[in-house]
Amino acid sequence: MKMRQLRALCGFILLSLAVLANAMPTAGPDQKCKSGPVDLVFLIDSSRSVRPHEFETMRKFMIDILNTLDIGLEATRVGVVQYSSQVRSEFSLKTHSNLDSMVKGINQIIPLAQGTMTGLAIRFVMNVAFSKEEGDRPKVPNVAVIVTDGRPQDRVAEVAAEAREKGIEIYAVGVARADMTSLRAMASPPFEDHVFQVESFELIHQFGLQFQDKLCGVDLCLESDHGCEQICESSPGSYSCQCLPGYTLNEDGKTCAAVNLCTEGKHGCEQICVSSPGSFSCNCNKGYKLNDDKKTCSMIDYCSFGNHSCDHKCVSVLNGYHCICNEGYRLLDDGRTCQAIDLCTEGKHDCEQICVSTTGTFTCDCNEVYTLNEDEKTCAPIDLCAEGKHDCEQICVSAPGVFSCDCNKGFKLNKDRKTCTNMDMCNTVEHGCDHQCVSTPGSYYCVCPEGQLLQEDGKSCGTCKSANIDLVLLIDGSKSVRPQNFQLVKKFVNQVVDSLDVSAHGTRVGLVQYSSRVRTEFPLNMYHTADEIKAAVMKVDYMEKGTMTGLALKHMLENSFSEAEGARPFSRNIPRVGLVFTDGRSQDDITEYAKKAKEAGITMYAVGVGKAVEDELREIASEPVEKHFYYTTDFTAISTIAENLKLNVCPAEESQGEIEVKDPCACESLVEFQQATMSSLEKFTQKHIL
Repeated sequence: MKMRQLRALCGFILLSLAVLANAMPTAGPDQKCKSGPVDLVFLIDSSRSVRPHEFETMRKFMIDILNTLDIGLEATRVGVVQYSSQVRSEFSLKTHSNLDSMVKGINQIIPLAQGTMTGLAIRFVMNVAFSKEEGDRPKVPNVAVIVTDGRPQDRVAEVAAEAREKGIEIYAVGVARADMTSLRAMASPPFEDHVFQVESFELIHQFGLQFQDKLCGVDLCLESDHGCEQICESSPGSYSCQCLPGYTLNEDGKTCAAVNLCTEGKHGCEQICVSSPGSFSCNCNKGYKLNDDKKTCSMIDYCSFGNHSCDHKCVSVLNGYHCICNEGYRLLDDGRTCQAIDLCTEGKHDCEQICVSTTGTFTCDCNEVYTLNEDEKTCAPIDLCAEGKHDCEQICVSAPGVFSCDCNKGFKLNKDRKTCTNMDMCNTVEHGCDHQCVSTPGSYYCVCPEGQLLQEDGKSCGTCKSANIDLVLLIDGSKSVRPQNFQLVKKFVNQVVDSLDVSAHGTRVGLVQYSSRVRTEFPLNMYHTADEIKAAVMKVDYMEKGTMTGLALKHMLENSFSEAEGARPFSRNIPRVGLVFTDGRSQDDITEYAKKAKEAGITMYAVGVGKAVEDELREIASEPVEKHFYYTTDFTAISTIAENLKLNVCPAEESQGEIEVKDPCACESLVEFQQATMSSLEKFTQKHIL
């Protein structure tokens, strides 16, 4: 009786016409069906596509349903959650104890009017709305009714499946533009009882008229000639036949047949299954015996019988046994007796120099002036240098049992063959300095003329062409970009990288992809060459979701330009540059973090394609805006933008435009600082050498 009551309770959510609907008794306008408690949560779509008068129709739809239910903390509890790009609980299962206060709560709902994150909403209902803290009761059916008018902007299939596995029965009601595939992915099976779609919001109230009949349906197992041989199981407006354990339902859907558990593989026997009506027993193959669990088998241990006469060890095998010897012994032809082996004499050892034989085994030793290594097999010359048993001033060169002295580069060995004298490296080696060589004890360094900087090779001189920046690129991975265009975006990124002087101490590049969420593809400190970065860019997977540009700017400011991810300290005066690429309007607010990024000293570039919004690009870009934002209607034209960006990001001599990122004055100051430092160091070195 309890099972039938539970199933009848869940039936009020069914939104399809039943064949027996007209024959069922219908409660009067002041009569409520009392078929048991249920915890019900409405999940309503309040995205911007739902017009105000349509939302009012949805509000009336919920109130009409509540008027047919027995509302109360011990009867039917109801909660309401609305969602768009975010999720908001309007009231929980424990908030209202009567119909009047519940209706008042529904009438006070204010629509969110944003995106359509249905998957996020289902996860909220599963983890929060149906929780003990929110009023969910144990052993009471959980029912969720989702009403939506559009396609979800996130994934729903996985989270809906997880919710159903937790026992939540889901009904999906689609209106107007709703996607049937998404509705079926959300709803509980069978779909014909849980999925409904109507042409407009004005029609959804018609389904509320069916709820009372479904709730007060007839139990056909009790009131009809069902014909089930063993068990009849009721469902709203119908029934099904079931069988007792050990039996299976025949094709006629009514009679039952005994199950052959051995044939169906449902026995658990390790080797042999012996079938009996509705049951089975296990047995074992020859040479095996049945274990105490009556299912698994163990090989018979013939060695345990004590009649094997093996000299050392007896090993049982199927239907018999054989003898083996301990390590260092061999089995003789009689198959039982063991004889010790001289491994050294037979050459069965891996000693590098000396083998010392013992009974059935061996040890290794070494010749004079050698010592045995930790592997106890190989030998190493006694290293007097490593043991500190020498008096060399700089370098000790070891030979077995002896040593000799040598000097570091730039020094020569004195006549005592132990001490060293400094040499003028600039005059004794091919230093390769482009401008000037300065000797130091045992080494040298190169300096450049005023107005030039020492390049990464440490020898050649150049202009401010190789000045440094920290560059983070934010690329749009929303579904509107499309896979083929996303490949063009990655080529665009690599064109920008080609125009930079990338190195660990030069320009650093980081990449972030954003859609409905933000993902760091690689931070500033991961790659140190242009080829490494370009290879990593081409491996980036397309996210294909929404467009949360504001969230991406927040991530860039708080994470990408942190020293933990490779940004160099502000004290080093290395410019920080952010480049945002997008093809559409942001689904969240960009104002706050676009402003904070520029206030933090980040030079911001905005690149838009297709449906990108010019006002948003201008809000992101640094001043002067005209030199920091770019737009094209076609993805195929973004290579031209990459060439134009080269003028502003890479201050090379060949650039025709103004330098936007690197300050020539700052570069001049860096050259002056380097020259002053090198000059002081040169004077200090010459003074001490003389």
